[in-house]
Amino acid sequence: MRVAQAVAEHGALLGDIRTERILETFTIRDVTIETSDEEHLTRVLASIHALGDIEILERQDLVMAAHQGGKLEVRSRRPVKDINDLRYVYTPGVARVSRAIQREPQRAWELTGLGNMVGIFTNGTRVLGLGDIGPLASLPVMEGKAVLYQQFAGLSAVPMLVDTKDPQQFVETVVTLSKSFGGIHLEDIRIPDCFFIEDELKRRLQKPVMHDDQHGTATVALAAVINACMMTGMDLKQAKLGQIGLGAAGGAIARLAMAYGASQVFVSDLNEAAVAQVVKDGAHGADLATLMKECDIVLAATGKPGLIKPGLVRKGQVIFALSNPDPEIDPQAARDAGAAFASDGRTVNNALGFPSLFRGALSVRSRSITREMMLAAAEKLAALAEPGSLLPDPLDRRIHEQVTDAVAQKATEQGLAGTA
Repeated sequence: MRVAQAVAEHGALLGDIRTERILETFTIRDVTIETSDEEHLTRVLASIHALGDIEILERQDLVMAAHQGGKLEVRSRRPVKDINDLRYVYTPGVARVSRAIQREPQRAWELTGLGNMVGIFTNGTRVLGLGDIGPLASLPVMEGKAVLYQQFAGLSAVPMLVDTKDPQQFVETVVTLSKSFGGIHLEDIRIPDCFFIEDELKRRLQKPVMHDDQHGTATVALAAVINACMMTGMDLKQAKLGQIGLGAAGGAIARLAMAYGASQVFVSDLNEAAVAQVVKDGAHGADLATLMKECDIVLAATGKPGLIKPGLVRKGQVIFALSNPDPEIDPQAARDAGAAFASDGRTVNNALGFPSLFRGALSVRSRSITREMMLAAAEKLAALAEPGSLLPDPLDRRIHEQVTDAVAQKATEQGLAGTA
């Protein structure tokens, strides 16, 4: 109890407590404590030390421990137990398979893992909220994406670190390596380079290419907005929707909302060129104050904590302040100021989007991932949420299967199936 009090006094969170050994004069327990950083942890441990009769035998960083040796490994799908197995999977038998693919390249989809393989390409120039940390430091994030692909969609994904900040060189690198993968996932690339890179790769490659920071985020955000509108009795297609911040995620959210049918979309950003691009696609430019005054639904993805002051909130608004870890306005503060609904970036989990989008596309050998496929995914995600919830549980594999089916069906309807 005294340990719990010491932890709470310093604003840390007490997690699992497991009794390891009970001896005659003392007990050994494994206690999990969550702190914000190393300095915070040091203060908590000092407070526990000060209790006097409690000794800390060992400390372990659970996040670091979870990354020891990396999160990925390559496993064979075929056992090699005897000489016949060896001859079948390698020489001399494999030569027949290679010749078959040489004659009919499409057979690679059935005779290799191509249709189950995604390349995750990054140069590490905009990683999470860490900024330009370089490709090597981005590898743990890319490995995490690959884990989610395998767990949620049964896809094998390979991190590909591209050590260049030259967008054209990045494109050429991906094109050169593209035959190794059924789909190309772009991740954590700074703007505006990410826009050029995605457009060029879509133009040059006849296979699914998607920048997840844009379209994965937009797909899940739209699903959340659809359900927030249902909860508040608002018609999204008739309401005024505002997007503050037109970086990779913001611009994609605004465009996908317009594709969904939102008739009045307002956008705001300090970058006038970014505003002009989205206005060209049908949005209306506005400054922050005007957008907050006019719009029924407001999404913000600026990376600027506290940007939206409570006085700007209009009664009855739906507000999503998506920047992590600190939102543009605290959801409770927004509700206290009159918002009918408010949430933050913790509700928009990309894990609900990219695995199923790629699995659906690859399952029918689609040559691309289209906006219509993203809309199908967003609508299915919204429909699968439990009553009163914005989004389904990302750990529910059945959700991913149903979204995959919706994406695959839309690709087929668009005439994209079987052409990869």
